[in-house]
Order: sequence, then C-alpha cells, then structure tokens
Amino acid sequence: MNFLYPGFLFALLAIAVPIVIHLFNFRKFKKLYFSNVQFLRAVQEQNSSKEKLKHLLVLCSRVLAVVFLVLAFARPFIPSPGEKTQIAGPNLVSIYIDNSYSMETLNKEGNLLEEAKRKAKELAGAYGMTDQFKLLTNDFEGRHQRPVNREELISMLDDIKISATGRSLQQMINRLQTDVLANRNEVAYLLSDFQKGFVGIQRIQTNPALSFSFIKLNANSLPNISVDSVWSLSPVHLPNQAEQFVVQLHNYGDEDAADIPVKLRINNQQKAISSVKIAAGKTLKDTLSFSGIGPGWQKGVLSIKDFPLTFDDELNFTFKVTAELKILSINGDLAERAIKSVFATDAYFKLTEMPESNIRYSAFPEYSLIVLNGLKEPSSGLAQQLKLYVQNGGSLLIFPDLEASAAVYNPFLTGLSLPAIQQLNTGPAIASTIESENSLFKDVFDDIPANIDLPQVNRYFSFADQSSSNKEHILKLPLNKFLIAKYNVGAGKVFLAASSLSSKDGNLARHPVFVPLMFKIAFSGSREQPFYYTVGKSEVLQNDKINLAANQSLKLVSAQSEVIPEIRQTPGKTLLFVADQIKKSGFYNLQQADTVLSVVAFNDNRSESDMHYATENELKALFSKQDIAFYNSKKDTLSMHIALKNNPTELWKLCLILAVVFLATEILLIRFFNPIKNTQTT
Repeated sequence: MNFLYPGFLFALLAIAVPIVIHLFNFRKFKKLYFSNVQFLRAVQEQNSSKEKLKHLLVLCSRVLAVVFLVLAFARPFIPSPGEKTQIAGPNLVSIYIDNSYSMETLNKEGNLLEEAKRKAKELAGAYGMTDQFKLLTNDFEGRHQRPVNREELISMLDDIKISATGRSLQQMINRLQTDVLANRNEVAYLLSDFQKGFVGIQRIQTNPALSFSFIKLNANSLPNISVDSVWSLSPVHLPNQAEQFVVQLHNYGDEDAADIPVKLRINNQQKAISSVKIAAGKTLKDTLSFSGIGPGWQKGVLSIKDFPLTFDDELNFTFKVTAELKILSINGDLAERAIKSVFATDAYFKLTEMPESNIRYSAFPEYSLIVLNGLKEPSSGLAQQLKLYVQNGGSLLIFPDLEASAAVYNPFLTGLSLPAIQQLNTGPAIASTIESENSLFKDVFDDIPANIDLPQVNRYFSFADQSSSNKEHILKLPLNKFLIAKYNVGAGKVFLAASSLSSKDGNLARHPVFVPLMFKIAFSGSREQPFYYTVGKSEVLQNDKINLAANQSLKLVSAQSEVIPEIRQTPGKTLLFVADQIKKSGFYNLQQADTVLSVVAFNDNRSESDMHYATENELKALFSKQDIAFYNSKKDTLSMHIALKNNPTELWKLCLILAVVFLATEILLIRFFNPIKNTQTT
C-alpha cells in the first residue's frame, strides 16, 4: 500500500491524546461506609470489570477513529502489480508511433499505421483530462516532442504519414528518455510491428524513472525481395565504353523466387534486362553489361517487380563519365620519354609536359596525376607545392634520376613525408616481384604463371624506411626492398619508384607490365563519389574540393524539395552535412547558384525489407529483468487494461467511512453501555 500524501501520517501522533486521557483518568469517587464488607466487595467486583471493558472499547474506538481519519487525508492506495510509486500531479504520457514502410502492411483491421493511430487514441482516452501527452515518430519532428493535451494529440495523430526514415528500437527508447524527471509520473507506450531489424539483438537499457509499455501490432510475415546494392567493375567510366555493373538482390521470404525481372535504366533509357531466381533467405549477385553512354553525370535506376511491398524495388545511383583524364609530366633535362609514349596511346589521357626549369605551380589542381620524371634537382618549394596538392587528394608518381645525389633528393623526399635515400645499389640485374594482391593489379592478370617474365633493374635506390605503416608494395625487390611503392599522404597518394626509366638502369619502361601499371596509377587519381546514400542514415555527403567564397553556399535540389547543407572543408574534400533534411529517395543536384556541380542519389533504408517480426519472448530477452509491460493489439480491452494499470485502487473513502463508524461506536458505547449496579439490602 502506498500513500499519495504521506506527510499527513505525522498526524498519527494524535492517537496519544485518547491514550493519555485513558491512563490519567482522575475521576473522584464518593466514599460510602458499609457495615458489612462482604456486600461492598460484591458491588466493586461486578462494576469494576464492566467499567474497565467499557473504557477499553471507547479507547479503541477513539484511536481507530483518529487513525482512519489521518489515513483518509494521506490518500492510501494499492498500486497495480509492477507499477512504480505514483507521485502527486498529472501524468506525462509519451506515445511512439512506428511510421516506417513496414507499417503499410495490411491485416484484418486494415493498414498497421491506421491501427496504431486508433490504439493511440484509445490510450489517450484511458487517461484523465489533466494528463499531458508527447508524440514521437521516426521523423523526430520538433512539433511532436512537446507536451500537449488530448485534443492536440489526436489532431497530430491524424497527420502522421508513412516515412522513409528508419530507426532502431534503442534509438527510440533513448529519445523517449530525454528530459525524464524522477519527480514526475511519466509513462511511454511504443506501438509498432517490432520487426527483427528494428528490434536488433543487443541488450537494451531503460531509465527506471520511465515506465515502458510495448503494444505489438500483429502482421503476417510477407515474402519480399529487395534491390540491396550496386557497384561497378570499372575503376573509371569512359564515354562509349562497355560498362559492367553488379546488382545484389535479397530474398527475405521463406520460399524460392523465380523469374524475377531485373531492369537497368540510365537517364530514363533502358540499358540492360535480366531474369533471376533467388533461393529463400539468400542473396544473389547478377552482372549487367551495357555501353553507349556519353560524358557527364549519369542517373541510374535498378528495378524489379515484387508485390506487395514495393518501396525497396528500386535502387537509385549516380556516376560520372569523364571525357578526359588530365596528367602532368614534369621532366628533367635528360629524362626518358616513356611517359609520353604510354599516355599518347589513348586519347582519353590528356598529357601536359613541363620542363623542370619552368614549372607552373598554380596549374597543379587541374590534374589528376602528376609525374616527376628524372628531375635532377627537385627543390623544397616544389616539395611544398606537391605536398599541398597530394594532401588535397592528388596523385603523384616519382621516377628519380639515379645520377642525382642523395643529398639533393633527401630534403625533397622528407618534405613529402617520404623515406630518405639510404644508398644507390648497383650490380647484376635483379628481378622484381609483382604484388598481385594490390588493388592496382585487379583485372590486369587472369593468372600469374610461376615463370613469369618480371621487370629487372641494374641500379636502384634503397630507402631508410622499409616498413612504414602507410606503405603498400606494388613491385618488390629482394630483402624487403621495393621497386615501386605507394604511400598515403593526406587525402592523396604518392607512388615512389626506386629506379629511373632509363634503359641503363633497368627494363621497367620496356616491360609489358609498364603500360597497364601506368594506366592503373592514372585511374587511381580519379576520385569517385559514392554511388548512392541512404535516407535517414547518411548524414554526411562527400564531394571533391569545392572552393567557395565567404558568403557562398551550396544547395541540394530535387524535383520536390531544396536543401541547404552545412559545409565543412577538409583536405581534398568538401563535406556536406544534411542531418535529417533529406526525407525522400531520388536524385538531387548539388548546385552552386545555378551551376550543377554533381548529382547524388538517395535510397530508402533497406532495414525495413525483412518482414519477420520479434516475438514477445524475444523482446523480453532484450530487457532482461527490467520491468516492461507488453500488450497484444488483438485484445479489444486495451483501454480497459491501461485504465486499470494507471488507476490504482484508492482506499481513502473506505478510511473515511471507518473513521465515522468508530466515532459512532464510541458514542454508542458511552451512551448505552453502562455497568449494571447490583445493590444488596439486608
């Protein structure tokens, strides 16, 4: 039993008053003299016992009357089983409505979202007129998360729509627990279908000051196939060249799916079609090939036909087809012309050459790759400009001049955060080893035979640092030395060769591996943005460096909306923070004023695709011994359960009645319970 106003219990000290009166009853008796003591003793024994009984009964009546009167003012009540102690004042009721795509599922009562709204209105009706309510949905709208009365709550419930934003159960509980006060009656109800993807598998902690109740909306598990992801097999995209894209499909159903049509559209033109069969609960990868696309930004859509759930049947993605790749070669006076010979074979590469004596530093940002070919005396100023270029995402390839001294090259290399030259090695030709696992050699070799012809060198530099953590070997030499290695510097990368391209130093420039290696290094300088982002999950977008004035801004524009992101500049990148401003899937143009800088794609979160639901026991297991109430929406008595749960048995009326009863008992005892006087005469 609990008390609404326990402070009144101090008034129980008042029971001392009738007790004191009883103990110190100073009644004065009149003396009577009798000649026969035997008669006197008989009268005393008979009247004294009845008098004592009367006084005790009156005392008990007075004490009990005081006790129950005090209890009536203290407002005693018996709480419902498992409920926390009630505090004086109105209730604050938080209601979470799951408005994700899975709530579009139909059951006997119609749409799950509409059922959730009806149940929420039932909940509101089970509370008093002075209680307040807070509404929460997946959208985290500010207008919802504030206390309102019942009428305002019902109005907001009617406005809830299906949202593309997906959340987790832990996220929702954390949000509901914001600003919880221990001295306030707060309860929270979560109405959802409780998909397994929404619930998760991690233990969930709740605030004991907030009472949680889960109301599970029942839906049947539905078969569903989603377009999960897409990626390209090509490192770069060239105009009118063959392209290969891999699409991954997922069958979330319990039965095999056959003859699922897969279509690929690029810029609203169908480019490929396929038909697949997917086993139950499995994923499938399918490769789609196409060609004939021009330069510029491409908007791709992969689609299937799958009913009844269709929100995950399309996947939007974007990529850029570049018309050319700009390369700068800075040549020493006696440098070999191998670089020019390689990149002149393909019109896609636009090679610009500069002599070592006349370098235009301001032109560096225009190029995807800069090659230093046999520089005799690289300066510290060049190192400073190249380091800035690399840190901002550029790629640098260095072929040293072996005739130059280490004293000349080491300050330059150190300025680029590269290892210093240790010594020049000369002697018989040494064969290198290809690091076939390196990403640069992906798709270059189908198979590497044991007796493959490898590049050889007669002279090469060895470097002081052979085990740097940011280094990757591309072509290796014996004793853990390298012929070509890659170093990550800032947002870019530096490819450092240990030998020159001169024929007297080795046969690297004439070896068959040289051309594909140079192409791969050039392609690695192309920075491709992600194919797509996820609504409600991707809050930061990456873009190539965008130079903006102090008062300039960027905007993301779609056919239905316009978003102004927060901008943050980092080395080589411009980061766009969109938070939760993107509400719908589709294509968005990144614009500076009216100029389109890039195109980004957004897709709905695939976490809603798995239409399997957590059971009550699975939910309880996540909360361990925490006190969580569970309700089943199939029961029509939900509001009755809630009313009983939140309206404990109050006892103040009973206490008041008992106080009156004992006062009446006292009066009756005093008036009608008189000892019988036995008078004996002689």
